[in-house]
Amino acid sequence: MKKSALLFAFLLALSPIAHSQISDLEKSALLDLYKSTKGTTWNINWDLTKDVATWNGIIVENNTVTEINLSMNNLTGPIPATIGNLKSLRHLNLGFNKISGLIPTELATIESLVTIQLFMNQIEGQIPSAIGNLKNLKELVLFNNFITGSLPESIYDIATLEVLHVSSNKLTGAISPSIENLKHLKTLSLFDNAMNGTLPKQIGTLTNLTELSLANNSFKGEIPTEFNQLSKLETLLLFNNKFTGQISPSIQNLPKIKNLEFNNNPNDVEISSSAAHPITQITLIPQ
Repeated sequence: MKKSALLFAFLLALSPIAHSQISDLEKSALLDLYKSTKGTTWNINWDLTKDVATWNGIIVENNTVTEINLSMNNLTGPIPATIGNLKSLRHLNLGFNKISGLIPTELATIESLVTIQLFMNQIEGQIPSAIGNLKNLKELVLFNNFITGSLPESIYDIATLEVLHVSSNKLTGAISPSIENLKHLKTLSLFDNAMNGTLPKQIGTLTNLTELSLANNSFKGEIPTEFNQLSKLETLLLFNNKFTGQISPSIQNLPKIKNLEFNNNPNDVEISSSAAHPITQITLIPQ
């Protein structure tokens, strides 16, 4: 009888109806997010009387919150600083909402984070200067906001980063030569900002890149010939900048290149039409 009781207790603990036991600190952080972003007006809100593990978009593993996915859910308002108390959070997706205010500096203290997706919101201010603390981060997706300032120097310390997508913001400044540290980067999208300076040749060392989108900025100078080392590159968008010189035929002839756009740069830019590999979209500047 005693063994049966123990077995029943064990099975109950494994049952999906068993309540998760997240800390009061973590639950409070979730409630702060709910209140700060007007949870009662969300498309799918939370029943605060039920277990946290049943709340829409929340994943709980081993009694700790590991994922928040509330994209396209009509969140309105700022992200509270207490989000930094979710120390086991790996994935944060609050994309396509009406989130305003700043990216909390406390977010950069959650070293477990693998993905941050805050795209298509109304976020202002700068990317936290300590973002480089996130040594496990693979994706930083912040496009279509009102983020200002330059890319923080510490961002180049995130050696695990695979996707850096910060297009359609108000970013300024140049790309640092330290970009060479991001050896795993597959997507670098800085499209539609106000960035400037010359392109560092070190971008050519990022041999895992498949997309390099730098269009609609104020970058200047020549396109580094080192770009011809980007053997996996499929998309290269450079239009609406201040580039001069000539794009090397070896860049046009990259084995995977499909989409190369370079129009609306100064008239002394030249681009060869003798690419060895077919390109689905190539825009030549007017003569």
